[in-house]
Amino acid sequence: MKSLRDILESSPRMRDVIMHGVRHEDDPQPLGTALWDWAKVQRVLLIRLRSIGDTVLTTPSLFALRRFLPHAQIDILLENWVAPVLDGFPHVNNVISIERGSTSARIQVARELRARQYDVVYNLHGGTTATLLTRATGARHRVGFSHYQYGRLHNHLAPSPLLIWGVQKAHSVEQQLALFGWTGVPVSDKPETQLAVTDTAAASLSHRLTSAGLPASASFAMMHPAAAFATKQWAVEKFARVVESLSELGIPTVALGSSSEASVVDALKKETAAPVVGFTDLSLPEVTALASRARLFVGNDSGIAHIAAAVRTPAVVIFGSSNTAHWKPWSSAPSEVVFEEMECQPCHGYFCEKFEQPECILRVPVQRVTAAVERVLRESA
Repeated sequence: MKSLRDILESSPRMRDVIMHGVRHEDDPQPLGTALWDWAKVQRVLLIRLRSIGDTVLTTPSLFALRRFLPHAQIDILLENWVAPVLDGFPHVNNVISIERGSTSARIQVARELRARQYDVVYNLHGGTTATLLTRATGARHRVGFSHYQYGRLHNHLAPSPLLIWGVQKAHSVEQQLALFGWTGVPVSDKPETQLAVTDTAAASLSHRLTSAGLPASASFAMMHPAAAFATKQWAVEKFARVVESLSELGIPTVALGSSSEASVVDALKKETAAPVVGFTDLSLPEVTALASRARLFVGNDSGIAHIAAAVRTPAVVIFGSSNTAHWKPWSSAPSEVVFEEMECQPCHGYFCEKFEQPECILRVPVQRVTAAVERVLRESA
């Protein structure tokens, strides 16, 4: 690791920021005064447990932190099933993984984190496990939001991200960036999500596509017709109509899902008259590689939609119960969200409290989705 002197000599702008607090007019700005001496920070940890989408939406914060601390050690703690999402990601030094639901794994990881002697830890989750692990690091600076249940285990508690940004609504990316910006990290430019496509995943994916009858130069749409909850699951027969619409435009469809979503992919292939290539065993790096090759993504609000956005794939995302302002794709690529406006939308999404079935997602008509597809395709041509 480079010394502070090396850092200051190699980066005049960083020297201005660290030594004199001087920022150039076109530089991104922090959202608050630095809460500690950043010149003394050598090791930073982010704790972001839970899902694929949550992890992808953390990448703008990782980028902003790396930009601010180009020579620091920056690590992130993720659940082991999600960790491959960040394979090859250039802005972290170490991706530390923890097995979900394992007490022994938590104890082991807690010891490992404490041994790494972090200067700063950001708790981006706020749940009990994340908070206990934050405290277990023994870091001098432990940062979380004031609304966290066990906030007392942190020694820096930020106010609501809405207050920090001075807005009434905030995207998940903005919510996470707020925590960093509040401590003095420049985040005002609100970076996009980003992921790396590894050579290994790209080569493997190319072989899979060729074996399925799609040549390397083929233009295709990537479709994810499954979802974690019924309140986010658009009807498979409606996805089938979109497949047929894409086929009429000369664009074949590659549908994907996890092994537990294989029945949804199989149902899609049976419901449509157009051919569909289906994958239900891709690794997460291969999913990223697939998204990077696709001309268009069409699917439900899910972590896969965020992967597509992170590699700048044009997208049409169908929403049900979720808050579109909080969870829409965070990318400059052409995209549209399609949803049915209802008084009860958005909601918690675990189940529908008002109807026998989740009408918010079921009422979205095929015509609105195909129209959005055509607009996004024109915009991205």
